[in-house]
Amino acid sequence: MLIRNATLPDGHQRDVRVRGESIVEVGRDLDASDQHVIEATGKRLFPGMIDAHVHFRQPGYPHKETWETGSRSAAAGGVTTVVDQPNTDPPTVDGEAFDQKAEFAADSVVDWGINGGVTADWIPNVLLRRRLFALGEVFLADSTGDMGIEADLFADALEAAADTDVPVTVHAEDADYFNDDAKARDDADAWSAFRTAKAEAEAVERACTVAKEHDATIHIAHTSTPEGVDIASEAGMTTEVTPHHLLLSRRDLSELGTFGRMNPPLRREKRRQKLYERVVDGTVDMIATDHAPHTREEKDASIWDAPSGVPGVETVLPLLLAEARDPDSGLTYERVRDLTARNPADVFDIPQKGAIEAGKDADLVLVDTIETSEISGAALHSKCDWTPFEGHDAVFPEWTMVRGTVVYERGDALADDATPQEDVFYDHQGENVRGADSERLE
Repeated sequence: MLIRNATLPDGHQRDVRVRGESIVEVGRDLDASDQHVIEATGKRLFPGMIDAHVHFRQPGYPHKETWETGSRSAAAGGVTTVVDQPNTDPPTVDGEAFDQKAEFAADSVVDWGINGGVTADWIPNVLLRRRLFALGEVFLADSTGDMGIEADLFADALEAAADTDVPVTVHAEDADYFNDDAKARDDADAWSAFRTAKAEAEAVERACTVAKEHDATIHIAHTSTPEGVDIASEAGMTTEVTPHHLLLSRRDLSELGTFGRMNPPLRREKRRQKLYERVVDGTVDMIATDHAPHTREEKDASIWDAPSGVPGVETVLPLLLAEARDPDSGLTYERVRDLTARNPADVFDIPQKGAIEAGKDADLVLVDTIETSEISGAALHSKCDWTPFEGHDAVFPEWTMVRGTVVYERGDALADDATPQEDVFYDHQGENVRGADSERLE
């Protein structure tokens, strides 16, 4: 296959040749004879996003999401690799639980990794022998799944991970700095008032100190404050920021209500702006979604009873591309590439992914950045049919490729009086697994 005249994130126009699962050549005016040619003039080609933080809920909670529905949502948003977190049921804290989750992950239409968790009854000598992506999300405070751990166990986990050269991802919040006075409130902002910004900063500081003591490197998940980012960066650790912490703040909670509850919570607008600046200037290493779907019925509760988490795997790259279209945002297409592909591949040592270069996996996403559409929860492919980004502008992919196989094609938009063609998904063997009959793109 030859993808011709595509504009890469750096603005250069190139041809990209794919053979089998790999990119074999990138250049100008490449020979197109005996090749299937995809004309990409005027469109941009990105490396597929690596989302290092998702909760696909299976096993245990398939009514919220499954590997099949979550991965289709990922593919439709240009995410070609996902990493699932351990707080499922059973939690991924031993070899048997890992193997069970891996069986469910076989339904995924995108590439995947599985993180192992740490609890009081975890079995490190078995779990760490599995093909873990990382150890974590290691919870320093309770969140969904009640997997918060004590300081001594955290130190033991870091030591075990360092001995086996497994990276560690940390959910950094210190419950000692939660504001119990906020529990007297029942408004949507009470959750943000309860789980304070100081709770995150103190936990990041402590986690980085313990990591240095054990000669370990940690990655701070869903960093929601500029203070947390700065502490981790100065300590030589890496950070991720979610799209909701990047683009939403406490001022959005009056509209979102309990659908805006997540851990860590949304912060004040000034903090959000400073966090955005650190994303733009390179201090933040990557964007990851913390895709954590719940049903509408579950979220439609009091602020103290609603579960924490929002979906995001399908909307993250489209939102970032819409931001990059705006010259005033400071966010460039190259920076989007680094945040979503190159840096996650470097941080988690996935050398075959993250770039459009010869020898890399052919994980590719074609987009028309001239074309924007409004996000609608009802139109997304997750089992969760809502989004905190309802009505936001986005740039959705035309198609998504995983290791040389097109796994998603967006349905053609037809006239207003016609029925639009349904989106089409494929598995890695090229079988049409959902959608209207259509000729396979490649």
